[in-house]
Amino acid sequence: MKKHFTLLTLTLLTILFLPMSLMAQKKKESKVDPYATQVLTLTKNKQITEAFAIIDKLEPTTRKEHIELTEVPAPPFKESVRAQYFKKMLEAIGLDKVWIDSIGNVLALRKGKKGVRTVVLDAHLDTVFPEGTDVTVKQKGDTLFAPGIADDTRSLVAVLTMLKALKQANIETTDDVLIIGTVGEEGLGDLRGVKYVVEKSKLKIDSWIAVDGTDINYIVNGGLGSIRYKATISGPGGHSWGAFGLGNPHHAMAKAVNYFTDEAARFTSTGGKTSFNVGRTGGGTSVNSIPFESWAEVDMRSESPSQLKKIDSIFKSSMKRGVEDYNAGLKKGPALTLHLQQVGYRPSGSTAEKEAIVQRAWAASSYFTSETKYGIVSTNANTPMAHGIPAITIGSGGKSNHEHSLDEWWLNEKGADGIKFILLTVLMEAGMEKK
Repeated sequence: MKKHFTLLTLTLLTILFLPMSLMAQKKKESKVDPYATQVLTLTKNKQITEAFAIIDKLEPTTRKEHIELTEVPAPPFKESVRAQYFKKMLEAIGLDKVWIDSIGNVLALRKGKKGVRTVVLDAHLDTVFPEGTDVTVKQKGDTLFAPGIADDTRSLVAVLTMLKALKQANIETTDDVLIIGTVGEEGLGDLRGVKYVVEKSKLKIDSWIAVDGTDINYIVNGGLGSIRYKATISGPGGHSWGAFGLGNPHHAMAKAVNYFTDEAARFTSTGGKTSFNVGRTGGGTSVNSIPFESWAEVDMRSESPSQLKKIDSIFKSSMKRGVEDYNAGLKKGPALTLHLQQVGYRPSGSTAEKEAIVQRAWAASSYFTSETKYGIVSTNANTPMAHGIPAITIGSGGKSNHEHSLDEWWLNEKGADGIKFILLTVLMEAGMEKK
């Protein structure tokens, strides 16, 4: 009887508490995303809906300014003409302060109500195209074609339109927003603009939002690091017949590069993704002359700072070993010399997915698309990431392709959504003051 009573009691208790347990589990599973909630709250705000409407209304102006700014050349290390043009465009909006720093970056301050924190909004001024490139914008159907039309001129113009919308909708942020048109993002510019701001200026920066590329469903929270060298092996040179036996820099370079590729291939076969590439080689004067120098440009990349440091070490030791081994077999003449010149360094870094700035951008992106994803790319955000500053890179909207080629194009496919996405991300990060 006692046994039956116990079983009956347990059954009744199970029936009684099971629904409560399921309810608690369901409640736990349906945890509300505070950032998604914040986006929904913002998009229902009257000032935000007004700002969105302004962005839509400004589409013809945005297009006009996009074409105008694209046709202002900004070749590597010669961004000054575009910098002055962009400065005037910022001044016309009526920001608190606009200036150009000593390295050539264009900066504009939009003061917040409290101004305790400073949020950077950055897009780069430079393109990869050399001086003399025809940057005239051509239209075919509904698509704009021109070198630099997307990377990164579209981002500069998207930032301008966003600022106009904030101004016209009378939206005030809690924190200061520092807008920067940076120099030197591309190629051998080596991120010199952002490096100067982060490492040498006296500006206090709390978070960094870079705008680069057009995809608004791609949140870059990882910085792909890279280190680049120009290796030069030098010798006396001479006639291929008469001076035969003297050290040949090309032969030594071949040995050194072979050592490097063998070691680097073994190293990159395991661990975090790391790459290496001998991109350019040169030297010599004719087919029947022993060259007086041989040079090679080498690029190494990694998602991991420690991996990048290790492959850098492998490169240096392999090149040194190759030249030393070659010199050991010389029959006459002086030993060849090796010179390694670092021509580029982009630090690796990351902003954790759990960081507020990442989650805010994710929530803002998800408002416009269901395909949001994270990524690791080399952008201006690398430098603040490496210095522990929460940083991301986001897209400016529309559709583009063939960046870094003469056939680069941009299509206004829901382009206004990109500007609205930037606006939401900035307001979530810098805070929006209530009216």
